[in-house]
Amino acid sequence: MSAQLLIDAKAINTYYGASHILRGINFSVARAETIGLMGRNGMGKSTLLKSIMGLVKPRSGSIDIAGKPMMGAAPYEIARLGIAYVPEGRGIFGNLSVVENLKMAARAGTRGQRDWTYERVLDTFPRLKERLGHGGQQLSGGEQQMLTIGRALMTNPDVLILDEATEGLAPLIARDIWRICALIRESGISSVIVDKNWKHVTQITDRNVILVKGEVVFEGSSPELHSKPELLQQYLGV
Repeated sequence: MSAQLLIDAKAINTYYGASHILRGINFSVARAETIGLMGRNGMGKSTLLKSIMGLVKPRSGSIDIAGKPMMGAAPYEIARLGIAYVPEGRGIFGNLSVVENLKMAARAGTRGQRDWTYERVLDTFPRLKERLGHGGQQLSGGEQQMLTIGRALMTNPDVLILDEATEGLAPLIARDIWRICALIRESGISSVIVDKNWKHVTQITDRNVILVKGEVVFEGSSPELHSKPELLQQYLGV
């Protein structure tokens, strides 16, 4: 089983200054698994993702990526092992065109796979096809989110991490992002999805993890979570 774990974080303790944010968290992602990471604001979801990506250094614990110990490694080293990260706030290059943003990211995956080509990304995101010459800063928020996801797919990742997948997007655009998340799942790429809309998240996830104050308080399948409305009320405020 461990050979198939693409991310295996154990006993992670992460601090910001004196604040103890993540408290002994265990978090794993298997090949072709889609995981929903849930919790109210400020509960440690983004910190967990940043700890995995090497953007924040945990004080203790271990993080293995594709079976290699990578705790404390630089973000680019983790990306090279097949982990693509779409941060909250998107982070596209505003002064580059849509074409340039996509093509600069193009590379084969860890197994030499090139399933996600430029053409396939444009077929998946027809709105981007109409905006090829536009600079990143000329796009709407929804188009920027599509571009960020498209750019991540151009790296042919084994795992795609989406932080706040549909935050601030119009309902119609959000629906498009959920459609794309389902396509990514069908293509065999593992995903970790953070989003406030638990109903949409649980439609496409295999497993869901809820964080409260830096600790895992629930881990289980979507049907399990749906069968516990009191948990949803208590931890997600639904």
